[in-house]
Amino acid sequence: MASGTSARSTWFQRFLLPALAFKAVVIGGGYATGREIAEFFLTVGPIGGLYGILLAMALWSAVCALTFLFARAFAATDYRAFFRALLGPFWFLFEIVYVLLMVLILAVMAAAAGSIGAAFGLPHWAGTAALMAAIVGVTGFGTAAAERMFRFSSAFIYLVYGGFLVLALASFGGRIAPQFAAAEAGPAAAWIAGGATYAGYNLVAAVAILPFLRHLTSRRDAVAAGLLCGPVAMLPALLFFLCMVAFYPEVGGEALPSDFLLRRLEAPWFHLLFQAMILCALLETGVGMVNAINERVAASLERRRQRFGRAQRLALSAALVIGSGVVAARFGLIDLIARGYGAFGWIMLALFVLPLATIGVARLMARKGGEPERGEAHAA
Repeated sequence: MASGTSARSTWFQRFLLPALAFKAVVIGGGYATGREIAEFFLTVGPIGGLYGILLAMALWSAVCALTFLFARAFAATDYRAFFRALLGPFWFLFEIVYVLLMVLILAVMAAAAGSIGAAFGLPHWAGTAALMAAIVGVTGFGTAAAERMFRFSSAFIYLVYGGFLVLALASFGGRIAPQFAAAEAGPAAAWIAGGATYAGYNLVAAVAILPFLRHLTSRRDAVAAGLLCGPVAMLPALLFFLCMVAFYPEVGGEALPSDFLLRRLEAPWFHLLFQAMILCALLETGVGMVNAINERVAASLERRRQRFGRAQRLALSAALVIGSGVVAARFGLIDLIARGYGAFGWIMLALFVLPLATIGVARLMARKGGEPERGEAHAA
């Protein structure tokens, strides 16, 4: 990044903002509603699911740290520049996969927002439309607007998850320990597959948030920010998983496990607050995914000395979210997650993680440990 920007960077922008942006992209859809947790972790039991969560967290931290180092070394401020440096002429393969995965994720979130709206007696389309409009509105103002939103929305999300844990322990906490005591870890292959698959397709967030790395000032910043991504992003999931274990296995079949647990708290006021938090989490993810496309287009136009203005951002964002909403109207939330996410998990491991761990590491070592040459301008 430019030295002037580096001098103005705060500790929050350097270390916490990338982790919060990563959390923002992975938390929406099935994560916030508990559906992803049920699909990839609860299916292997309480102990196996816990192992899978810890594995996914470790993979996130390791890959994010390496991703941030590589992005900084090669001045990659968007995913196109990143994969041109990593895959050379085959960079376009990632873009194809990214767009397809983004459509799937937005569709899952649209379906979840519709289900939340329906739970409150609203038409299914109302919740979907409100979420899509909010995503378009925020992304139309660019990365700076997304950064401000992540700062405040993250505080709200962590506070609500903390409150949920307290209320859940008071209401049915006594059911959790016996479930763990009676459970077995099960085959290691099962929880390894669940953790690796879940980590794999969510690792797309590591490159989706490259525009938010513009405040990093050194390799130390890149490594620290990357290592923080795993625990910062996984903490709410871990808390929610522990609460879900209280009603294992029946909660695993619920389309909205969060709603299942909230009804058992018998606190209508908190039910409303939690639903608002879920919508906030969905908004975070949508903004992070769509903003990555906007910044990739903006960078391409900038190289051609063309401007990507607010009207163009709004138009592109609207096209992306409306198309994804059509997909959501065709398929249900459980089917979207079960049929789509697993395949993308393995594709991301093959197209992103393995090349980064081999080609990327080799290129970093050849580039004196990944530090940009003196005077090289970059925003990563």
